[in-house]
Amino acid sequence: MPDSVPDTILFDGVCNLCNGFVQFVIRHDPAGRFRFAALQSEAGRALLAAHGLAAAAVAASPDSVLLLSGGQVYSHSTAVLRIARGLGGVWQLAAVAEVLPRAWRDAAYRLVARHRYRWFGRQESCWLPTSALKARFL
Repeated sequence: MPDSVPDTILFDGVCNLCNGFVQFVIRHDPAGRFRFAALQSEAGRALLAAHGLAAAAVAASPDSVLLLSGGQVYSHSTAVLRIARGLGGVWQLAAVAEVLPRAWRDAAYRLVARHRYRWFGRQESCWLPTSALKARFL
């Protein structure tokens, strides 16, 4: 029996790259498999705490997209690859990157994460979803 709770993507709400990623997932997830919460939001901090993660530390220096799925927490490249697989279609082909050692994948992920504000910019406040999308955000 499939899990009735949608997978949740926690993201840096002020990062332009992260917001673009969330919008990409929304466009390619018409079934609404994923829901979202900014790491800096009250809902995001509550989810982090519920999964035994130090909410203040993660929200203060968010260097990863987190995926909460089936009671597990996935981070860095593993989270992104699992999200791509969950989108189905051509996007699940990204899972072939899992043949690379996780240390290599995560090193590339961290390189982009470390420079994301400089390369893609940041916002002063979290992105607000449209009224049609509010149900997918916590």
